[in-house]
Amino acid sequence: MARLDARHPAGAPGPWFVDDRCIDCDAARHVAPGLIERNPGDGVSIFVRQPETPEEIEMAWRAVDVCPTRSVGHESERRPPAPVFPHDLGDGVHRLGHNSTSSFGAHSYLVVRNGANLMIDAPRWTRRLIEPTERLGGIDAVLLTHRDDVADAERYASHFGAEVWIHADDRDAAPYATDLIEGDEPDELVPGVVAFPVPGHTKGSVLFHVDGHLLFSGDSLAWDRARDQLMAFRRACWYSWEAQTESLGRFADSGLRFDRLFCGHGWSRDADADWFERELRALVGRMPSR
Repeated sequence: MARLDARHPAGAPGPWFVDDRCIDCDAARHVAPGLIERNPGDGVSIFVRQPETPEEIEMAWRAVDVCPTRSVGHESERRPPAPVFPHDLGDGVHRLGHNSTSSFGAHSYLVVRNGANLMIDAPRWTRRLIEPTERLGGIDAVLLTHRDDVADAERYASHFGAEVWIHADDRDAAPYATDLIEGDEPDELVPGVVAFPVPGHTKGSVLFHVDGHLLFSGDSLAWDRARDQLMAFRRACWYSWEAQTESLGRFADSGLRFDRLFCGHGWSRDADADWFERELRALVGRMPSR
């Protein structure tokens, strides 16, 4: 629960606020753009204006439930009038919210599809997600993009009886995994779901390409909202920047095209597949000089 006595003084006057425990993970800004932005003074999130319309109030409640430190809140109301997660993003993709501090606020997703529903990375454990996820068909497989964003995957997998996939090089982060992705070659885990290993951010980082046009990138690839171009996190590359450059170059040459990018950290983006291909090649070209 957000602490009113720790309300950030730079926030817009009104009942909605962010407290000073914010860790600058960006998650609330992703779900409430235009309402919550980075404070130029110290880099943490603040409400730059109060929500006014029903749609904006719903965005504010999503920010409450996405924040890993529970730093977003309302002066008097504690819960949204109706659940705001899972949040339907189209194409069967739902943002799960309830981001975990153990993954520094990374996003996780549920993909509802014929044959096998997927959880991509995991939120913190909360009963508030169980019933709506059950109504959507449950979870058949948990796909972990890398070691950092595991959160409470084990509890969700156990509850839903789901298999768990992670790359062998990051397997110690999920010793309960039922299946391992090996090596650097792409692997079709189930029909329509391709794991593409991209060592770099961590040694066992993986991209998941789903149903021919959806890409779940974990922390290996994101959209730079300010520059409107793709980016990778040079300052948060824990294994090898050179390996990440080579990995993303292999992916650019793989023929696996996508028009929707869903990230763990950083901004997601919808765009034409040709735009993504051009931007990915341009990013790979820039990476050696960074």
